[in-house]
Amino acid sequence: MTKPSLPELLHAAVTAVGGTERPGQVTMAQAVEEAIDDGSHLLVQAGTGTGKSLGYLVPALAHGDRVVVATATLALQRQLVERDLPRTVEALHPLLRRRPEFAMLKGRSNYLCLHRLNEGAPQDEEEGLFDQFEAAAPTSKLGQDLLRLRDWSQETETGDRDDLTPGVSDRAWSQISVSSRECLGASKCAYGAECFAEMARERAKLSEVVVTNHALLAIDAIEGAPVLPQHEVLIVDEAHELVSRVTGVATGELTPGQVNRAVRRAAKLVNEKAADQLQTAAEGFERLMELALPGRLEEIPEDLGYALMALRDAARTVISAIGSTRDKSVQDEDAVRKQALASVESVHDVAERISNGSEWDVVWYERHESRGGAAYRPSGASLRVAPMSVSGLLREKLFADRSVVLTSATLKLGGDFNGVGASLGLGPEGTEGEDLPQWKGVDVGSPFDYPKQGILYVAKHLARPARDGDRADMLDELTELIQSAGGRTLGLFSSMRAAQLAAEELRVRIPEFPILLQGEETLGELIKNFAADPKTCLFGTLSLWQGVDVPGPSCQLVVMDKIPFPRPDDPLMSARQKAVEDAGGNGFMAVAATHAALLMAQGAGRLVRASGDRGVVAVLDQRLATARYGSYLKASLPDFWYTTDRNQVRKSLAAIDKAAQETDEA
Repeated sequence: MTKPSLPELLHAAVTAVGGTERPGQVTMAQAVEEAIDDGSHLLVQAGTGTGKSLGYLVPALAHGDRVVVATATLALQRQLVERDLPRTVEALHPLLRRRPEFAMLKGRSNYLCLHRLNEGAPQDEEEGLFDQFEAAAPTSKLGQDLLRLRDWSQETETGDRDDLTPGVSDRAWSQISVSSRECLGASKCAYGAECFAEMARERAKLSEVVVTNHALLAIDAIEGAPVLPQHEVLIVDEAHELVSRVTGVATGELTPGQVNRAVRRAAKLVNEKAADQLQTAAEGFERLMELALPGRLEEIPEDLGYALMALRDAARTVISAIGSTRDKSVQDEDAVRKQALASVESVHDVAERISNGSEWDVVWYERHESRGGAAYRPSGASLRVAPMSVSGLLREKLFADRSVVLTSATLKLGGDFNGVGASLGLGPEGTEGEDLPQWKGVDVGSPFDYPKQGILYVAKHLARPARDGDRADMLDELTELIQSAGGRTLGLFSSMRAAQLAAEELRVRIPEFPILLQGEETLGELIKNFAADPKTCLFGTLSLWQGVDVPGPSCQLVVMDKIPFPRPDDPLMSARQKAVEDAGGNGFMAVAATHAALLMAQGAGRLVRASGDRGVVAVLDQRLATARYGSYLKASLPDFWYTTDRNQVRKSLAAIDKAAQETDEA
């Protein structure tokens, strides 16, 4: 029997999901097939509406090797496992003569732990002891959540937190879940045979396609202990997020609260001398942290160095003591021991990493702020350490021994793939070199006609924005744009403070247009309300730049208050920029401009989500039109019709609003 061709398979899959075949999708599928066949690496930019999930799933399923698909968002993981994969597998079954199995796999703390549920979480004295499920009708939200979790545990097949609707608070979930460090292990746990996390790992081992997240992919690469099954093909969707997710996993943190928690947990299990040593080290660290000012530590101050070494040595003593003592008077001793070990090991590892020092790490103090009504107040500091770059780690761990396909709607920045490629540890496209993985980039375009569907407007007449300065002219411009658009506005701001000030001001100026503000409701609720009423506007910061999918007339104006460069005092970004400059490169373009280009491309992508969408992306920052780097940033955006004419854009918005109203009335 002849092997079915890729076009045949793709046609069957697209028909099964009720989609339409698009030239870009076909081009993508062919490029993915070639990369898998060659064992090579591929970066694919596929615009919104291309149907990129089928563009990689079909050739991957046809090839027959095990494939891991890693995504950044829960929404895409759900779409793959609940919609795209079941339909595609069924559609391809008659042609492939097999029905590939697929499974979802996440980190252990995402699954309900039966031991915790049935035996209870080891409690710290200072947190208060309580019987989680004792009250028949608990009045507290925590108690209600815990009872609902117990009921849910009887019916769930997966134990996956994301399958629980509606969800519960982080505090409630923490009572019935464990980290990998806290887990007793299937062989030692009374519930090991029915463990949800272990069952998920077993399903993954038996599956041809494993869907996971960027964080678990990073843990698999960084920690050396494999958590993902062996695989020949890796597909990274939403690949523009990968570097920041890997950086997050590779970042360590120490706070006084975390250290004191480790002290409390260890005190139950070790001799008085070891406990006192850790207590004394914790007190010394806490005194220093009370005086900590935010910012990078290019060299570790002597007093901090001593405090960290004291913490490291005391933690090591406690770890050794926990391993050699047993106390049967401690209820559920194994769980208590594991929890204490996890806390103390975490303190030890970060303290050792920072005190050892590495030219490849960036260390800084960060002040945490907690929200109290409309105001913010300081609530302590943390000491953080992160890798200067994850490119070497990715080059060594990600691209060895497998074919890797990375895809997103935004991988070409400034007109080529080299910026993103460099952040992933790849050399310039086509570079020959023994240590550099070979790769190619393909832009399969978009099914949308951007020059006809959208306008890119730059408010060139506005004053150059100053950092955290009052921008009365920007607020005037924003008010007029929203009035012209009839609401329908997604406001993307470079800081939460800017979003709050704009919302407060415009709620007074134009009360006829409701302004929703990020943080005042859950993100899902905000987006639902924004989509439901065309007169409504939604203002916010980072997660809105990437997380809003509202096709249709409710989003016809996307506003960026200014180019989203990283803050000059961002310790990690400024350190990365300086490192590029020290190596003879252009640090601003390699780090700050690349960061801004990626966010702007994602933000601009919120406007056109369907073939009938029309609207304007308005950038209220003259530098996009006047600065030398402006052309690089514009080349990273969709190919909208471009103007700086404020009167023209108001007329266009009014016309788009009128057409939308007529459609609504019809």
